[in-house]
Amino acid sequence: MNLIFETSVPGRGCSILPECDVSVPDLPETFSRKKAPRLPQLSENDISRHYTALAGRTHGVNNGFYPLGSCTMKYNPKINEELASLPGFTAIHPLQPEHTVQGAMQVLFQAEQALCEITGMDAMTFQPAAGAHGEFTGLLLIKAYHKHRGDQKRTKIIVPDSAHGTNPASATMAGFTVVSIPSREDGCVDLEKLKAAVGDDTAGLMLTNPNTVGLFDKNILEITRIVHDAGGLNYYDGANLNAVMGVSRPGDMGFDVVHLNLHKTFSTPHGGGGPGSGPVGCKSLLAPFLPGPVVKKQQNRYHFEKPEHSIGQVKSFYGNFTVVVKALSYILTLGAEGIREAAQNAVLNANYMMKKLDDLYTIAYQERCMHEFVMSLEPLKKETGISAMDIAKGLLDNGIHPPTMYFPLIVHEALMVEPTETESKETLDEAIEVFRRLYETAKTDPQSLHEAPHHTAVRRLDEVGAARNPKLRYLF
Repeated sequence: MNLIFETSVPGRGCSILPECDVSVPDLPETFSRKKAPRLPQLSENDISRHYTALAGRTHGVNNGFYPLGSCTMKYNPKINEELASLPGFTAIHPLQPEHTVQGAMQVLFQAEQALCEITGMDAMTFQPAAGAHGEFTGLLLIKAYHKHRGDQKRTKIIVPDSAHGTNPASATMAGFTVVSIPSREDGCVDLEKLKAAVGDDTAGLMLTNPNTVGLFDKNILEITRIVHDAGGLNYYDGANLNAVMGVSRPGDMGFDVVHLNLHKTFSTPHGGGGPGSGPVGCKSLLAPFLPGPVVKKQQNRYHFEKPEHSIGQVKSFYGNFTVVVKALSYILTLGAEGIREAAQNAVLNANYMMKKLDDLYTIAYQERCMHEFVMSLEPLKKETGISAMDIAKGLLDNGIHPPTMYFPLIVHEALMVEPTETESKETLDEAIEVFRRLYETAKTDPQSLHEAPHHTAVRRLDEVGAARNPKLRYLF
């Protein structure tokens, strides 16, 4: 397939915009281009065909199985899009007077109530635009809390070594010193290491539960108690709440603040279909520090308020509003029973796949998993030379998007598989058969996997070379 610049023909074009019907001011010379921009010259038909063909070469959850562990690429119900497209939501402006946007404010209020109920929190902000942004906001709340109490010595955030890489990065960005503690052999927090790490300089703990190896920590109440007893606060990375929503609440586990990824758990568009949303919920002790404004209800009217000790805005206006609309649509469509059932099915699907593969593949942690499980390809690589990357490329030839590769870092040659609750048993069985067939191919014809994918639009790339020497500009 040619690049759009290669399709360009000099002199060809299309008129999409009408003639300007207002006077055009003369720009100062300093703001004027010296040369016309080098744009491709195409007809509207050429443009339409190019991008339609390009879309056909992409793979998303609407195309086939997408078991991208830790990122939850699950189906987004179309009703969410329909509701977010209503003119009452799309044709408003964030600077409108409050009395003209009462419906939008009600959405924010209802979504806050629903997500606080699901997480066990007392208040929430929708300003953060994504997960890491939410992490950063939650850590700023912890920092503001300790500072307000005059407890300036609390400068350290404890992070398990199995944590997502954004956790220590966000803590550092917030001005904390990161203390990493090793996990036990079972992938869970080492209580003795945690006890040794806490002290009067502990600001808090960042934890994912279920953790990044797909396990629910059996000692979660003890973990949060240890941190609280030391005077710290507990932060819950709720980027992927698929396994516990409607079943178990972070607030009941002893957590004080949580961020969510609406573009993961609550079925709103992800990645290129974005934007995202990473709302932050907290217990009442942190509510005065939330970014403002927040929506309050008085009698039958909604209004904005700035929390008493607000850390200030972390994003302009009120976050990615239509993403919140989609998340609320998802929650109201499923209801309390449906939310719980979705979590149960996510756990069921992951365990089903794991048990169907554990006679061939090495399962990193031989326990009942939650929403995802981790396989180690290290034994297979030692025997055949076939790596996690090779299996992932082989999946592409079979119409399956690869799972997360080489994460978590504590598992060598890791493949993290998350089927999500939206996949049928038939789809899971087909995927299981592909995984099993690729394993046998690794034994009988490893070279073919080293050269995979064979049937995609683009064959195997030099990914290291592309990362180190990217070509970001078309050379005319």
